[in-house]
Amino acid sequence: MARVHFQSYIGAMLTRPASTPPVTEIAYLEPALMAARLRDQRHLTLLETVMRQEHLGRWSFLACNPGESASTLEEVQRDLRAHRVESLPGLPPFQGGWAGFISYDAGWAFQGAKHPPNFKPLCPDMIFHRYDTVIGFDHLQERAFIIGPDAAKLERLLRRKALPKGDYVIESWQSNFTRDEYEAAIAKTVDYILAGDIFQANITQCFSADVPQDFDAFAFYQTLRAKNPATFSAFLDYGDVKVASSSPERLVKMEGRHLEARPIKGTRKRDPDPARDAALIAELQSSRKDRAENVMIVDLLRNDLSRIAKPGTVKVPVLCGLESYANVHHLVSVVEAEARDGLDAVDLLRNIFPGGSITGAPKIRAMEIIAELEKQARGLYCGSIGWLGFNGAADFNITIRTALFSGGKAYVQGGGGITARSQPAAEYEESLTKISRIMEAFRP
Repeated sequence: MARVHFQSYIGAMLTRPASTPPVTEIAYLEPALMAARLRDQRHLTLLETVMRQEHLGRWSFLACNPGESASTLEEVQRDLRAHRVESLPGLPPFQGGWAGFISYDAGWAFQGAKHPPNFKPLCPDMIFHRYDTVIGFDHLQERAFIIGPDAAKLERLLRRKALPKGDYVIESWQSNFTRDEYEAAIAKTVDYILAGDIFQANITQCFSADVPQDFDAFAFYQTLRAKNPATFSAFLDYGDVKVASSSPERLVKMEGRHLEARPIKGTRKRDPDPARDAALIAELQSSRKDRAENVMIVDLLRNDLSRIAKPGTVKVPVLCGLESYANVHHLVSVVEAEARDGLDAVDLLRNIFPGGSITGAPKIRAMEIIAELEKQARGLYCGSIGWLGFNGAADFNITIRTALFSGGKAYVQGGGGITARSQPAAEYEESLTKISRIMEAFRP
């Protein structure tokens, strides 16, 4: 791969501290195409926007061969504080740091609640890797950069041809619910709401299947990203644990002192007929049930962010805005705040995780009801994938529209927020709609 000179940084690099990472601009390619050339490297991490937009869909990141690994946020936070560097301007914001995932089930400890007993874990609570060298993509300008000391090695690896694809078909899926059982769980949730226990809860069903011995998780991800392009997609290859995600939802972003959460609540399936599709949009935007569901989670997130925000800075610039994806329309809100001095991205995660849009409100009681009705761990589903930079920035998704491969099993989950107006049959159908593109990606 030919090197493109990055002259604008030469003078700046001469005056910056030695800890500032060197920068090499390389020829721009799709992140997944570059990842295909690195897929035999250790702990491949691809954090990708497939839906290109000026703000949400501008950056993607690719990294491999980490220097260290961690299984707790305390380890990550200590290292970030010891190696803090200023952000290089004009570059993709992840310029080296830690990347990985946090499972939904880790959220019990984050909330100071007792972990539900007797649930077999589907994956580790969290895995993070330290990447001193990262490939960053600016899709708006169609430029790519290797940021960090191992540019020469990465360039050599990127000159190779992509490894051949393997098989990615999985069949014979089985849910942890029958339809009647799932509808009964929805009805029970409504009973809890009417009794005053909660305002809403997110109830899901989990489909699982055995992973064939020759299954190619990256080939599956390539198919998934084409069928269901999303703004917060990811592929992780962490040995026995692999993840393919096409999530449309951001949990939280930190940039400087600015914080942003983007909760999704309210969904309609898309229709190929433009007139019918427009009618579904109008129905979603006028739905009292969906709007109430969204507003309740916005209130929950305002409370979560206020724990670490400067007083008076929490605001909602977008309430129940429409976002359209390949398979669904969503109502999406934006909650913003300014972080108090002395608090960092790890402090932010501790206070906001797991996201309120995939628990319900109040959060701990909703999590208890979820555990009672779903009767198993969620694993990575409704957890989060993302990065924390040495420059203090961070960005994490919510792992919906996600396939987890762990312990020889594949897991795909889907569901929705339940309110007093929820109809069990409609909620069952919505849970299938949300995973339909993922299931299509597993077919020949």
